[in-house]
Amino acid sequence: MIRAFLAVELSQKLQAGLATVQQELKHRIEPELKRDMRISWTQPASIHLTLKFLGDMDEQVIDPLLIVVEQAIESQIAVNVPLERLGAFPRPQSPRVLWVGPLENWDRGAEAKRIAEIHGAIEQACEGLGFLRETKPFSPHLTLARIRVGERQVGAALAKGGVLDRPLSLGSLAVESVVLMKSELKPTGSDYTKLWEVRLKEV
Repeated sequence: MIRAFLAVELSQKLQAGLATVQQELKHRIEPELKRDMRISWTQPASIHLTLKFLGDMDEQVIDPLLIVVEQAIESQIAVNVPLERLGAFPRPQSPRVLWVGPLENWDRGAEAKRIAEIHGAIEQACEGLGFLRETKPFSPHLTLARIRVGERQVGAALAKGGVLDRPLSLGSLAVESVVLMKSELKPTGSDYTKLWEVRLKEV
């Protein structure tokens, strides 16, 4: 058995940009934080756009999954997701996740519709192999940090620094291929191995 997920990889340039955003965030909110609060920052090299979390799966499914994902997205066109704002889940006042992603009105445009179609095609393909369909609507975002303890204090620090109101200039995430990633939990954090990659149609 392996633990796996389907995702979009980031360029090194984008990883470097996210690392800068993380440093700026730390600089703004950490002076406000108390000792009993814990924030786990995602390593930039480990940041990716998760399209489908598969959980524990049999290694014999690796090749059949490649075939169905290829069939599902072979006619789908590559798309760009703009990274223009910082956000927080479930709400800014007591966040558990800090992320970067598109502006709120982006999800009504053509590119948002295209990535929703890609995601839907992948969900359908995975369902055919026995994976449960995700019930939440797909929201393209990149996780910068997880707040383990002290959500309200972090929310107050974010509000005081006006952090979530600042526009970002990270450019965009190019969704040009889908990879199957194996995830292994180690003392230093999660270790990812790419098992295969399927490319989308170029514009």
